[in-house]
Amino acid sequence: MAEGGAVPSGEWARLEAAIKNGLRQLRSRYLPSAGGWGDPKNGVGDSVELGESPLCALPVDMQLYIISFLSPQHLCMLGMTSHYWYLLVQDRLLWRYFLIRDLPSWPSVEWHGLPDKAVLSSLFSESAEDSAPPPNYMSIYLKCCPRSRKALRSRHPVYGAVTSFFQSLVMPGEPRFAMFGPGIEQMDDSLVARMMTSPDLVPVMCILQKQIDGIGSGVTFQLDNQHKFNILTLYTRTSSERDRARRDQGTSANKIFMNVDPNGNQPGVSLSYALMPKVKEVCKVVDGFIYVANAESNREHNREDEVAQILAMADPEFGPQKRPFLVLSCVTRPGDKCIPSVFMAHDLNLNKLNRPWMVQNTEISTLSGLLDGIDWILGEVGRKL
Repeated sequence: MAEGGAVPSGEWARLEAAIKNGLRQLRSRYLPSAGGWGDPKNGVGDSVELGESPLCALPVDMQLYIISFLSPQHLCMLGMTSHYWYLLVQDRLLWRYFLIRDLPSWPSVEWHGLPDKAVLSSLFSESAEDSAPPPNYMSIYLKCCPRSRKALRSRHPVYGAVTSFFQSLVMPGEPRFAMFGPGIEQMDDSLVARMMTSPDLVPVMCILQKQIDGIGSGVTFQLDNQHKFNILTLYTRTSSERDRARRDQGTSANKIFMNVDPNGNQPGVSLSYALMPKVKEVCKVVDGFIYVANAESNREHNREDEVAQILAMADPEFGPQKRPFLVLSCVTRPGDKCIPSVFMAHDLNLNKLNRPWMVQNTEISTLSGLLDGIDWILGEVGRKL
């Protein structure tokens, strides 16, 4: 798989040439000149006036250029206008082209639309066309694309309202979320401090909760002046220990997790984690989890360690298994190189979480993407937005 989703220029040229060749074959079969419908012998060149529509009469290169600007929904609507366009928008190479182009830039991915690793490998592989059976790139694109997900979600407003009503009958108080992860301690800017000063997330003052051994505190925020929710931030170290670690490049004891090795340090067996007793109590009362991941591609990351900590925090022993899990995939500033959300989901093995989850790209300095993530997790716990 190409790093960061990059594709060699030679692969792009080969893929575009294959798409255009397929387009020409479709034109010669389904948009022939007066010689007869569907006869492949009556081929037409790019410059023949087809009489179907101005779009059909354009050269193949121009058709591909125009449809590349269409949204997935509009492209599917185009496929309903004629047999030619129906076959074109089903073309597997065309949707592979769109996936390669768009997937690295998508700001979020959800649990029900994550392409598996085999699909990603075939997507960026030179020998992708030799794989069998071939992936349905169109279906993968429509399930994974953020714009498609939002369109599908808005089709059932009545169901959403009913769900929110019944949830409100049984959910006491404000939703509570436990926030943890290396992104709240390693980044050059503080996500928590930015949230406290955001005009869109107004902290309700004078409701600071009691700290847990100096490593966490709770703040209730108000979104859009109406939706209140509480975030309990859990740090692995105290504030003074974090400052000392940045200054001396040292480490200190983890105040959230403790190592557990049931296999007696056998070679090749990774350590697992257990939660400190007071953190277990927190996990039993929260309605969901927010994991702040460091998505800067120019840094080294211990993803294996992070996966073990995520599994420990989301252990179904501590509460309902359907509680949502939001991953804020963070960089510090606009322009910082970011690991794509789809790749972050695989890096963190989120498919092992038997619960709703979402990865949302977030910029700490501007809080870009944060509100989208908050909207999602509030919706998952039954808050109608």
